[in-house]
Amino acid sequence: RKFERPRHGSLGFLPRKRCSHHRGHIRKFPRDDASKPCHLTAFMGYKAGMTHIARDVEKPGSKQHKKESVEAVTIIEAPAMIVVGLVGYVKTPRGLRSLTTVWAKHVSDEFRRRLYKNWYKSKNKKAFTKYTKEESDRAKNIDKELAKIKKHCQVVRVIAHTQVSKVKISQKKAHVMEIQINGGSIADKVDFGQKLFEQPVSAKSVFAQNEMIDVIGVTKGHGFKGVVSRWHVTKLPRKTHKGLRKVACIGSRPPARPGGGGAPAGRKGYFHPPEVN
Repeated sequence: RKFERPRHGSLGFLPRKRCSHHRGHIRKFPRDDASKPCHLTAFMGYKAGMTHIARDVEKPGSKQHKKESVEAVTIIEAPAMIVVGLVGYVKTPRGLRSLTTVWAKHVSDEFRRRLYKNWYKSKNKKAFTKYTKEESDRAKNIDKELAKIKKHCQVVRVIAHTQVSKVKISQKKAHVMEIQINGGSIADKVDFGQKLFEQPVSAKSVFAQNEMIDVIGVTKGHGFKGVVSRWHVTKLPRKTHKGLRKVACIGSRPPARPGGGGAPAGRKGYFHPPEVN
């Protein structure tokens, strides 16, 4: 008989616990290549629904190779994002440290709502009102900060927000994210980011047609689930005492405690797995 088999369930997604933030976070941007022109490396969209497509599979070695396959696809609604700021990061032995941030002259109420817990109840909505007043001093200060980024920083990212009013969801508060600029020198990156201030950036300008991209989001939550649903372990035979959707043996007797790596029941879903292509 067989004595070995592949394990049940991936260890890549441990610990299987609820994600602390509903919006997907980018943990690592693509590697920078200075020989390429400056470009943005990420975009944010909203799930609109699902459908299916028929496509020809190009996968040598697979039984499906050169055959037609019907696959489920997700449709993402991605209205243009608005760039409102620029951040410069310095590399340190303990990771990146933000040096300074430069903001655009005008920011929309969609973005300002994100800075308040309750926009409706807040009496004086002062965010970014003083920042836009002193025109001449601000222009000098921005040039000084941009020069500082060009001189000291190794990583440049823009701050962009979604236009949530263009999507049919019951929310007026925009989602904000940092998007890394790759390609070119640091001075080129800063000039590229500054030119995008208050400009809409479309998904078409970030990704090419038929490009393979990674997708990051939080999966659908399923609550507390047993071992068969959560880890896809084999069900026990029909006549098993006290139920059959269980794990039978969890280790040998001589160590008088279970070793790690069992398949416990618990939470399933609402995880944050990046779909890497």
